[in-house]
Amino acid sequence: MAGQYIPIKGRDGDFSAYRAVPASGTGPGVLVLQEIFGVNANMRLICDGLAEAGFVALCPDLFWRIEPGIELDDHIDPDLKRAFALFTRFDVETGMRDIADSLSALRADTACTGKAGAMGYCLGGLLAYLTACRTDSDASVGYYGVGIDARLDEARDLDRPLLLHIAGKDQFVPPDAQARIHDALDAHPAIRLEDYPDDDHAFARPGGLHYNETSAGQANGLTIRFLHDALN
Repeated sequence: MAGQYIPIKGRDGDFSAYRAVPASGTGPGVLVLQEIFGVNANMRLICDGLAEAGFVALCPDLFWRIEPGIELDDHIDPDLKRAFALFTRFDVETGMRDIADSLSALRADTACTGKAGAMGYCLGGLLAYLTACRTDSDASVGYYGVGIDARLDEARDLDRPLLLHIAGKDQFVPPDAQARIHDALDAHPAIRLEDYPDDDHAFARPGGLHYNETSAGQANGLTIRFLHDALN
């Protein structure tokens, strides 16, 4: 079944989300949290892949407060500059309200079995971490999240599964930040950290500058198994 955009009624206003449903018509939910490029073709592809794996995927437009419907291409220099400008304008706290509202909408979706988790990339990787810490997400996955090291205290009371993929050569998460993440979270019973020592930021983005098919396949396979185990 082809995905489509649907409206989400948030506490601060309505915004759109891309929704993809498995061929069976039902499945556990996964909230997909965008990179700094908006709900673009790559995010829709991720949602479609999750639907093929048996999940109801929902990717909300988290930049709607700045400009609704933004879709940027990381191969185009003006789009890349605009994406970083949007990142600086994005407010994490209001974004987290939108995520909580989207998670509620996903759970209420007639196609969703009731269990729902979250996964995100880059900015969305940080937001997936915060979703694990602040919401009732049943399981969360973050890919190369930026800024997690500044919010490690939020994981203190986390009691639901969280998987974090860490790129060893991430230009936006330097070695000292990665060391702080490991020091704080390695022993946490609900958290699993997976390292990709030779990979840079966005190694799992198909067609991206640092895409590594082998590492992406390893990370994505682990993510699907992790989500199936936690949500089924």
